[in-house]
Amino acid sequence: MPVQTTPKAPKIYTQDEAFKASLEYFKGDDLAARVWVNKYALKDSDGNIYEQTPNDMHRRIAKEIARVEQRYPNPMTEDEVFDLIKDFKYIVPQGSPMAGIGNPYQIASLSNCFVIGNDGSSDSYGGIMKIDQEQVQLMKRRGGVGHDLSHIRPKGSAVKNSALTSTGIVPFMERYSNSTREVAQDGRRGALMLSVSINHPDSEDFIDAKMEQGKVTGANVSVRIDDDFMRAVKNKTAYTQKYPVFSSEPKFSKEIEAEKLWKKIVHNAWKSAEPGILFWDTVINESVPDCYADLGYKTVSTNPCGEIPLCPYDSCRLLAINLFSYVEDPFTDKAKFNYKLFKKHISAAQRIMDDIIDLELEKIDAIIEKIDADPETDEVKGVEKNLWLNIKKKAQEGRRTGIGITAEGDMLAGLGIRYGSEEGVAFSTEIHKNIALAAYRASVDTAKERGPFSIFDSDREKENPFILRLKDADEKLYYDMLEYGRRNIALLTIAPTGTTSLMTQTTSGIEPVFLPVYKRRRKVNPNDKDVRVDFVDEVGDSWEEYVVFHHRFKEWMKVKGHDIDKNYSNTELDELVKASPYYQATSNDVDWLSKVRMQGAVQKWVDHSISVTINLPNDVSEDLVGKLYLEAWQAGCKGVTVYRDGSRSGVLISNDEKKEEEKEESGVFPTKRPEVLEADVVRFQNNKDKWIAFIGLIDGRPYEIFTGFSDDEDGILIPRWVNEGLIIKNRNEDGTSRYDFQYKNKRGYKTTIEGLSHKFNPEFWNYAKLISSTLRHGMPIDNVVNLVNSLQLDSESINTWKNGVARALKRFIADGTVAKKEKCTNCNSSNLIYQEGCLTCKDCGSSKCG
Repeated sequence: MPVQTTPKAPKIYTQDEAFKASLEYFKGDDLAARVWVNKYALKDSDGNIYEQTPNDMHRRIAKEIARVEQRYPNPMTEDEVFDLIKDFKYIVPQGSPMAGIGNPYQIASLSNCFVIGNDGSSDSYGGIMKIDQEQVQLMKRRGGVGHDLSHIRPKGSAVKNSALTSTGIVPFMERYSNSTREVAQDGRRGALMLSVSINHPDSEDFIDAKMEQGKVTGANVSVRIDDDFMRAVKNKTAYTQKYPVFSSEPKFSKEIEAEKLWKKIVHNAWKSAEPGILFWDTVINESVPDCYADLGYKTVSTNPCGEIPLCPYDSCRLLAINLFSYVEDPFTDKAKFNYKLFKKHISAAQRIMDDIIDLELEKIDAIIEKIDADPETDEVKGVEKNLWLNIKKKAQEGRRTGIGITAEGDMLAGLGIRYGSEEGVAFSTEIHKNIALAAYRASVDTAKERGPFSIFDSDREKENPFILRLKDADEKLYYDMLEYGRRNIALLTIAPTGTTSLMTQTTSGIEPVFLPVYKRRRKVNPNDKDVRVDFVDEVGDSWEEYVVFHHRFKEWMKVKGHDIDKNYSNTELDELVKASPYYQATSNDVDWLSKVRMQGAVQKWVDHSISVTINLPNDVSEDLVGKLYLEAWQAGCKGVTVYRDGSRSGVLISNDEKKEEEKEESGVFPTKRPEVLEADVVRFQNNKDKWIAFIGLIDGRPYEIFTGFSDDEDGILIPRWVNEGLIIKNRNEDGTSRYDFQYKNKRGYKTTIEGLSHKFNPEFWNYAKLISSTLRHGMPIDNVVNLVNSLQLDSESINTWKNGVARALKRFIADGTVAKKEKCTNCNSSNLIYQEGCLTCKDCGSSKCG
């Protein structure tokens, strides 16, 4: 009789043990090690860690893929799968698949992206609330969500309830945004995309919504722009908006100046990088799933980063191919791309992606079982359960996959090709053409063994431009697809690879390198031995600067015989970069028009979409942004985002940045205060006290601040809707200065509140003068906030004032600014930055608003 043995309990590792082992695995790359341990190492709800290095994770994933493979003919073994995914070298499951495959401690989806939505006709409160509930239910399962608002009736429309007229789109943008901010996913906030058609009469309000401080901070926003609108912009003609959108019998319509609305889109994107633009006719016309629109596959929106356009209740799982790994003898005269191995791995990757769909269906069944077992009533659970049943149906029926890439920039550099050059665009296009052909071939081959997706119909697809492109490139593939079908309704994307590229130690996605050489800062104790102090900041902390090389730039240095341990001067670093294939090929160097044209050329071979950002210097004009958008439309891009330098600064600094900081700290503002300043009004509440801040601005940056109570008999009383105005410096009869606040009432008449200095507690006023002085001399705002927080004040009311000033000023800290003297409450990291006034940890992703 065999002896029964107790299953061996899994080994538990401490955070320190996992980090040290992973640090060795990543060859000393502390950022990659910390990201892996915090985001992807297998752990339970008590924080126990069950994996010591990424090899443990890769083995976990390989076991599960191999288990699914056993269901089908010619299965891959666990070792074969492991060899493809280990070390992040070739095939890299992204995000949710990496964290969730084989994870018994978390009932979560393996999908990175979802789109939800009504059928396009339901804009009742019930329908709108259903979307809100579905959104949070998906986010708690680790999914990013997108949905479109074009079905909501415009502002002022008649409704059959006590309100009588509709409030329009913007209040619901705020609702969905706030819901996103409420959902925490293991230290990371939910991700949301909101879109609307330019044809909608409220689209201008949608475009403006994020420009108001504090509004819609939990969502990305994109406008779906059709070809008729773009032609109207180009030809300076009128455009008709309708509700329902594009209806032949609209309930409401209005004619607008297309160019005027276009300029607003361009201005807002120039100023804040949003809204993004989706060229919707291109999206729909090129979409293979939209050949099945009448069967529920009509594309309505995209995931939060825009790379996966989806129909309601469809989802997608993502995987990246590390392109640099197929460059043989990189950075040498012998460098070449191994197409044979590349195509073989694309085929395997597509098969693995199909296996992951089966694993996702198992996860969905587990989620539904969990919902059924929950103690709530069926009525309460109904929306969530129906949501997952709808998602399951789409996953089973269409079997959508999302193969993408990372390391495009490093691949080109390794081959000695400059990113953005004509040669670079041509080579990248050829690579993505090969991916498309190999992936579609693999999907056909898988269909031979496993059967096609259930609604495959070659007649529906015969006029699709993308399918016809495949036919022109490989007729045998096309005719095999007619005979055997295809396993997956759509296959390809190019996503931002973010943390994935930290672990592949390459450039991200399709993007060029950010900087081949940069500097990091670490705080030091000046009394320690062998410590170099490079500078002392405004609050007295000592810092050391050290050079960090991009991993593949360091590989180039080794190949060329350069010492990677030498302490190089800035001049020597500049000379190194100039001699490398990364020269004039960084995100800020690449010619903007060539970047757009490259995206358009590559898009022809990607059946979903591409997430890419056009990086622009701070001083570019709005006209140039408009020109880039127009070029993107003409080039065949499905969407485009621009980012103008200067709205974010972070832990990475270029060699020239320190000089710029010194320039800023020497005083960037006029030495004499202008008589009139634009001003923002910020309201906030500390405990039960209501406060108000008047912030004088020059070029959008705080120059002075006045803060006090807003609702007592000695406080400031102005209407709640007033959020901006002017601060005017005047003289009293005795010759002393006073500061008046002026705003326009709803009829356009000016109302002036005289003497802000006399409206507030004198103690507040004295400290306000101190804070305003630091602002006027150009001290960085995050340092001003640190100064305010460090004030040692005895009075409870003055401490409340201090907290209010800090909260008001945090709204103006540029996204990405490093938070000094702060530590993450989740993982104790010091690697914190500001995002939308909130402290966000770059290591674990947790976020805290002050």
